[in-house]
Amino acid sequence: MNSNRVTNIVVAGLGGQGVLKASDIIADVAFAAGLDVKKSEVHGMSQRGGSVASDVRFGEKVFSPMVPEGEADFLIVISEDQVPVNQHMLKKSGLVIDPTKIDVNQLRNKKSVNVALIGMLSRHLQFPEDAWVVALKKNLPEPLIEANLQAFNLGRG
Repeated sequence: MNSNRVTNIVVAGLGGQGVLKASDIIADVAFAAGLDVKKSEVHGMSQRGGSVASDVRFGEKVFSPMVPEGEADFLIVISEDQVPVNQHMLKKSGLVIDPTKIDVNQLRNKKSVNVALIGMLSRHLQFPEDAWVVALKKNLPEPLIEANLQAFNLGRG
């Protein structure tokens, strides 16, 4: 990974789907790698069930927490109906990661879709797998760790 370049990630979904938790985990992995990390959140009118988006930016030096429109390298969408809402954030060469690419029936806990999508993202970033596992354990309560590790590995493939 070229640390001189800023990587831009937008995580979007609906309130209660784990958008903020997913962005926390991504930010923790980048921070643990020694990168400068900035994060921001945009909540819809309703905290539960409304649109939620969180930007994560990391690199050698990041000056703003907001991903500029059309500059996202990755758009992670936990709810498919949020793709058209957030598509404008993605650069032309950017990648959409959404739940249609995961067999959710294989998830031990159906609420772990956000972590399965992080697993898919991890394939495209050059952070070691154990850094992701450490961040998952740091951000999730003990009873949910095993189901989320299974989801991460399902997404990672």
